[in-house]
Amino acid sequence: MSASRRGPLSGVRVIELAGIGPGPFAAMLLADLGAEVVRVDRVSAALPAGSGATSTDFTNRGKRSIAVDLKNEKGRQVVLRLVEQADALLEGFRPGVTERLGLGPDDCLAANPRLVYGRMTGWGQEGPLSQSAGHDIGYIAVTGALHAIGRAGGPPQVPLNLLGDFAGGSMYLVVGMLAALLEAKTSGRGQVVDAAIVDGTAHLTTFIHGFLAGGLWSDERGVNMLDTGAPWYDVYETADGRHVAVGAIEPQFYAEFLRRLGLEGDGDLPGQHDREGWPRLRERFAAAFKARTRDEWAEVFLPGDACVAPVLSMREAAEHPYNTARDVFVEDGGHPQPAPAPRFSRTPGAIDGVPALPGRDTRAVLEDFGFTDVDELLAEGAVAQG
Repeated sequence: MSASRRGPLSGVRVIELAGIGPGPFAAMLLADLGAEVVRVDRVSAALPAGSGATSTDFTNRGKRSIAVDLKNEKGRQVVLRLVEQADALLEGFRPGVTERLGLGPDDCLAANPRLVYGRMTGWGQEGPLSQSAGHDIGYIAVTGALHAIGRAGGPPQVPLNLLGDFAGGSMYLVVGMLAALLEAKTSGRGQVVDAAIVDGTAHLTTFIHGFLAGGLWSDERGVNMLDTGAPWYDVYETADGRHVAVGAIEPQFYAEFLRRLGLEGDGDLPGQHDREGWPRLRERFAAAFKARTRDEWAEVFLPGDACVAPVLSMREAAEHPYNTARDVFVEDGGHPQPAPAPRFSRTPGAIDGVPALPGRDTRAVLEDFGFTDVDELLAEGAVAQG
């Protein structure tokens, strides 16, 4: 990796067995924080040298890629030799796949007892659905989270794949691996981190379950404070067909919201928490917002404490002054992309290189890890150079 590589995880070595979705994103987050991440791709995925191919799969940024034939015994041994010098490994296969490849937890911990072995699945390593295929939408469906998202009288609304794959999956895998790495420094022993998207997504709903238990939340979609049930926590269309987001919950913020919207002192306006009056409130807010464009309302409300913000598209967000002032997005490899987060005062993370193409770094990585038989491994097809 770059000699200037930095971040709080600088010096930590991670082996990633290539997959899709939450596993690669978790590895990207570790790389953003300074870890040296070596992605193990399939030999068949390695691109010919000089192909000129580029990648915009930003979840592979900051990594190096080697191409290995995991069904070749010498290829399997290559991974175990890497594991001997690594701090962590993560994989996102169905339960039992790495065991059949001879790269399961027992195999890898035998090679390196201090290794943290991270596993990313949708349904978990065991249970009635553990061997079933799935995607984000199904995982969040069985946790109750999907049911809660949407408007009253309408179907559940799909929140992209952010809630399951990346929040309930990747983030919990990273938290688990960091905790296990910290514990290993004391105990000298590694362990397995079993991160299932259903587990993480259910855990994310803890706050709402507390509301349910306290009688402050209805298990009905679109009638609660935070699910568009309340007119002061919703989105409204503006004169130009765009939208603004309103989240004026606290009374002082709600008062500021009414003032800037031009409804302060309106005696016919129902009270903020008068549920019977919510439909009338919504009508008044909707009519007011239709009088100006989205950006005109942004000038009215921001900066300020009314808790109103313009709804930006992804392309707009990357160029908007709110975000450029903080470098929320950065340009790397000619493309804007989200900057590493969170931020550190002394050991900031950084994007270290363009997304790795499969097998691009095979020779360099193996030589960095002390392999002296690289030519032999390439000739026998155990590994491939992209």
